[in-house]
Amino acid sequence: MPNALAESAPPRSGAPLSSDGGGEGPGFDIARMRNRVDFLRAGRGRRVQCPGLILQARKRGADEPYPGVARVGFTCSKKIGRAVVRNRAKRRLREISRALVPQFGEPGWDYVLVGRANSTAARPYLLLLADLEKALRKIHSNSGG
Repeated sequence: MPNALAESAPPRSGAPLSSDGGGEGPGFDIARMRNRVDFLRAGRGRRVQCPGLILQARKRGADEPYPGVARVGFTCSKKIGRAVVRNRAKRRLREISRALVPQFGEPGWDYVLVGRANSTAARPYLLLLADLEKALRKIHSNSGG
C-alpha cells in the first residue's frame, strides 16, 4: 500500500502551493521560498520593521521565474530563543502570511517574514496580523512598480 502522506505532500521546490480556484482567492499563486539566494535577494530589498516582525520584500525582475507568483519565506534566528520558541514563531508567521498575503500581497514579489526576539512568539495573534497588514500596505504604498 503506498504511503498516503507522501502522495499528498506539497512540492518542496519553489512551485506554487495555492492557486485561484475560481472562488474568492487572490487571483495569483503563492509559493514558499526555500533557497538561500532568494532570501539574500529579498534582504537587499525593502524592509519594514514592526513590533512583532520584520518584513523584507522585493519585486522580482521580468527575467526571473514564477512571474505570476508571490513567494513567501520565513526565518527566525537563534536570538529568538531555543528551537521550541523559534518553531512556534515560524508557525505563527506562516499562519499570518496565509491569512494576509493573498489580500495585501502582489504577484511577482518575494516576501521574507523575520521573527523578532521576545515578540513574535509571545505577541497576541491579532496584533501580529495588524503588524503584517501594516507592513504589506507600507511596502506597496511606495513600491513605484
